[in-house]
Amino acid sequence: MPPARRHLVYAGLFVVMFINYLDRMNLSVAAKDIATAYGLSPVEMGYVFSAFLWTYLVLLIPAGVAADRFGGRTITYASLGLWSLAGICTGLATSYTAMFASRLVLGAGEAASYPAGGRIAREWAPHGERGLAMALLNSGAHAGLCVGAILVGWLVVAFGWRGSFFVTGGLGITLAIAWYALYQPPEKARWLSPEERSHILAHRGAGGGEGPAEAVSQGAALAGLLRSPSMWALALTQGCAGYTLYLFMTWLPNYLASARGMDVLKSGLFTAVPYGVSALLGIAFGALSDRMLRRPGTKPADRRKLIAGLLLTSSVILVAPLVDSVWLILALISLSLACVGTAMAMTIALTTDLLADGRHAGVAVSLLIMGGNIFGLAAPIVTGYVVAGTGGFSGAFVIAGVLLVAGAIIVVCGATRAIEAGPPPPAGIASAPLPVRQS
Repeated sequence: MPPARRHLVYAGLFVVMFINYLDRMNLSVAAKDIATAYGLSPVEMGYVFSAFLWTYLVLLIPAGVAADRFGGRTITYASLGLWSLAGICTGLATSYTAMFASRLVLGAGEAASYPAGGRIAREWAPHGERGLAMALLNSGAHAGLCVGAILVGWLVVAFGWRGSFFVTGGLGITLAIAWYALYQPPEKARWLSPEERSHILAHRGAGGGEGPAEAVSQGAALAGLLRSPSMWALALTQGCAGYTLYLFMTWLPNYLASARGMDVLKSGLFTAVPYGVSALLGIAFGALSDRMLRRPGTKPADRRKLIAGLLLTSSVILVAPLVDSVWLILALISLSLACVGTAMAMTIALTTDLLADGRHAGVAVSLLIMGGNIFGLAAPIVTGYVVAGTGGFSGAFVIAGVLLVAGAIIVVCGATRAIEAGPPPPAGIASAPLPVRQS
């Protein structure tokens, strides 16, 4: 049997998120030079770090609606182009206000990335591969952070911090053009064999196709999702995990530079290692979760057990304040980041697994990502205040560890039932757990 060509789409999701997070990482790596150039305090840098999340959060649900209405091709192309232009504008900024504004535009562009990715995965991935597809998407993000930590560090040294934004923004614009030219949904992809197309359409679940839902309006679907206890549990779990991710993503290079005395190149290298480990382990855990769900007697909700285990393992970051060795701290951060990143990818996969109607995958994923990013919005700001108030990062690691334990409890207890995107069932009829999946 020839290799499955749908895996090329999963790889495309990897590349899109690679560029996405390469652009996000740019500011973190260049932060020390930018703070010096503008005389910014840790609190002011915390607000710059979080600026893109303000518009990102406001536009997440509209982006999810757009992904469901127009499909992954148009939305991914448009969002890629917008956030890449915003990155270039960051390099052109000559004031704190202009830089802050460019990060707001970056957030507007990146708001569609995960909803569109979730929609594409629902269109292309059979049930037994959805964990792998979402793991590749999320591992692309961590690979972008890994390579970005080294590449941007080198670009900052070689061309200055402004030049680093020009290069990463140019890569995104190139990818946007390529995506629009090459991507099509499985129903229209000419390079897909009839056999593989039939396999995808038969095993991706109800409502997986491209286009807006007709039976239930987007407004009714959103209201139905907001009534779902499982949807709320998943969003809160994503938030507890997202706090730690954004702590690392925004402050890790600065922590290594200021608290451990590393220069920009060395801190970039030490930042890259945890993200590289996370990218590789994320793919492996994604494939493992799919294998677990293919065993007789399992249910889609069983993926939550792996998520809880990953979050509990990630909470080893709690002991970081007690460790003096920089190598041991690096190992703890690598393990914590690998587990939290994989847990977030599996939470997206679990959301699409539990979703009864795949036509609303974009909106469902946007609600999930909103949960993650509301907490993420707080992480860089809270950390800035903790660092300014205590002179160190110990308190920041403790906050992250406590939230990870809370997330593990929430997902195990709350994400157990089907997610219905529609009107509530008649009185006295509860939403039933999803049936056992055989394969």
